[in-house]
Amino acid sequence: MRVAVTGGGGFLGSHLCEALLRRGDEVVCLDDFSTGDPANIAPFLGNPAFELVRGDVSRSADVRGTLDAVAHLASPASPPDYLRRPLETLAVGSRGTENALRLAARHDARFVLASTSEVYGDPEVHPQDETYWGHVNPIGPRSVYDEAKRFAEALTQAHRTHRGTNTGIVRIFNTYGPRMRPHDGRVVSSFVVQALAGEPLTVYGDGKQTRSFCYVDDLVRGIIAMLDGDEPGPVNLGNPVELTVLQLAGLVLGLTGSRAEAEFHPLPADDPARRRPVIARARERLGWVPEVDIEDGLRRTVRWFAGRPGDVAAALAAIRGGQQDGVSAARPRLHGATPVAS
Repeated sequence: MRVAVTGGGGFLGSHLCEALLRRGDEVVCLDDFSTGDPANIAPFLGNPAFELVRGDVSRSADVRGTLDAVAHLASPASPPDYLRRPLETLAVGSRGTENALRLAARHDARFVLASTSEVYGDPEVHPQDETYWGHVNPIGPRSVYDEAKRFAEALTQAHRTHRGTNTGIVRIFNTYGPRMRPHDGRVVSSFVVQALAGEPLTVYGDGKQTRSFCYVDDLVRGIIAMLDGDEPGPVNLGNPVELTVLQLAGLVLGLTGSRAEAEFHPLPADDPARRRPVIARARERLGWVPEVDIEDGLRRTVRWFAGRPGDVAAALAAIRGGQQDGVSAARPRLHGATPVAS
């Protein structure tokens, strides 16, 4: 199978590229590296089954040769990124999704949209299954991401209904693992970086808000199951084990041996109070369940970050304190990044 992966240079996209290559597929990675990291895909550049197309899918999505599937993952995904790049986030959710859908249609290929649990907003129904329509502020600061993904879902469904495109939608809950950017402001990466540096862990609100954390290898298996099938979705992909932010902080402190304490900051606007997926649909239709427990996954993640002390040190200024109290600082230059030719 030959698969195009938009956003293939990002955290999740690069893991998807790697898994597809490992099983013998050909992969075309489309990325402008506005939030991705060239180092993520550097090991694949010598592989004849891997092709890099550097560019912005919001402008165009063109691939030479045939395609069997398109996985549309391109988008800023962490709050500091989409708060800093609101128009670009809306563009990739709208024009980028349209271009990726047209790419799939030209090749009569399967199309899978990487949507998000953020379509549920700050949910009034708990836990969340795919029949829930969500509780989203359409003009709040998070709306540039939430509504971009909601529009992308509507666009994907319209192409399926009115143009016969073979589409599927996955709604991705919090995912973590190696290759997370240490400065991206997500809770797992921030906690690990701060704990390794012996700095206070940034906690928003009282830390009692909950999340459900899925290890990246598990998540990628779910996306591949969608690529291989004809399920239209939407399908939740996430780990249904629910933790408070303070419980996560305790796990990270224990695994790193850090004696740091939590530092509390005001809760960002529209931050979800609770988040946990119902995954019955994924289990029944895709045969998918997560396999990596949180402690094992965090241990692997801590080990990866610990092996990159230069990147950890460079990220501290960007994630220190209440980085979501306003727009984040510019991304730091990380020692692990390597240039990639166009």
